[in-house]
Amino acid sequence: MRTTKYTHACVRLEKDGRVLVIDPGVWSEPAALTGADAVLVTHEHTDHIDVLRLAGLGVPVHAPAESDIPGLEVIRVSPGAEFLAAGFRVQAVGGRHASVYDGQPGCANLGYVIDEAVYHPGDSLHVPDQPIDTLLVPVHGSWVKTAEAIDFVKAIAPRRAFAMHDAQLNDRGLASVNGWFAEATTTDYRYLRPGESA
Repeated sequence: MRTTKYTHACVRLEKDGRVLVIDPGVWSEPAALTGADAVLVTHEHTDHIDVLRLAGLGVPVHAPAESDIPGLEVIRVSPGAEFLAAGFRVQAVGGRHASVYDGQPGCANLGYVIDEAVYHPGDSLHVPDQPIDTLLVPVHGSWVKTAEAIDFVKAIAPRRAFAMHDAQLNDRGLASVNGWFAEATTTDYRYLRPGESA
């Protein structure tokens, strides 16, 4: 499976000529969606979903059943659901967005385990009940501390982890965060620049 990171939380997975894109938000490059067969959206915030771009794409878009996404027809997904998207096996896990302050934003958030190997948690630190080979780890946001994100990696203990949810960091901040993850975890941690693949 080829994994390509785009700006912020957008990740493109390719396998056997099929393309699955997760969280193409307003900050991500339009090229992430080129040739996409299906899209997974973890939650309704615009840094994870670009409604206008997706409305014109004409492919299935899966999103949490409780999400509020006006202007876009979506396939509603509940926690625990298992389904196929673009030929990939998907399991929806978690259920709620991490709190920023005083229980807010309080919206639905699903993480997705793809082909029992790759995990994109969206804006949560939900630890799934199964082994994970590749973790897409949120490294920065108003809802997460670096220590919490490092503990998240340790709790999951994946073979490798790629940084995501990083668009609000400048180069100095990104270097610091990457240094902490490389030093504090035993996982093969790597930062992929937008458009870079592994």
